[in-house]
Amino acid sequence: MARYTVATQIDNVRFVYLLKNNYFCLSNQKKHMEIKKAEFTLSSPTVDKCPQDNKPEYAFIGRSNVGKSSLINMLCNNKRLAKTSSTPGKTLLINHFIINNEWYLVDLPGYGFAKRSKTVQQQIDQMITGYILQRHQLVNVFVLIDIRLTPQKIDREFIDWLGMSSIPFAIVFTKADKLGPVKAKTNAQTWMESLLDVWEELPPYFITSSEKKTGRDEILGYIDQINKDLDG
Repeated sequence: MARYTVATQIDNVRFVYLLKNNYFCLSNQKKHMEIKKAEFTLSSPTVDKCPQDNKPEYAFIGRSNVGKSSLINMLCNNKRLAKTSSTPGKTLLINHFIINNEWYLVDLPGYGFAKRSKTVQQQIDQMITGYILQRHQLVNVFVLIDIRLTPQKIDREFIDWLGMSSIPFAIVFTKADKLGPVKAKTNAQTWMESLLDVWEELPPYFITSSEKKTGRDEILGYIDQINKDLDG
């Protein structure tokens, strides 16, 4: 069976992942990013229609109803930036948001929405695959996981596919406010340990709550460190 490692496009991005103590930290991280400006830029049906500049891109993806829009709005401190809906599966395009005129936050359609037609879901899967595999500006994929749930097959298959494709990524556990802090940490650790059957090196992860803004500084600090290393 294949053994996966965490891919990175930046040799000098250093991170410390401590499963035993169940937290993630960045080395040399002194100051968190401040988002002064966040604006919607473009919705694209295919990767070739995406913005043509070379700014780094950070993509967010997960199952439908995982809380992706709420997380994006929380990170950008703007409740109206990404459209939230009580009906899952509404994101159907590749949505770019320009942050501080320096980098893009990319909102990808959710995978595995059962109520879509097979044809529509195939089109979306092709859109997601095309973007992730062909977009050279893509620096990191944030895979969102509902922390309340036991490991789901569709999430695991997507994560393993990223590993096989050598795509840099991190896991973002959402909705931690729905659990107590101890239970949230236990669930996250159980999820991460389940990867050890085929993963030699575990990806970094973050525990978040859009309601309480938990994990905001850590995710933005992670992005900021990568951007600095890219510039350096």
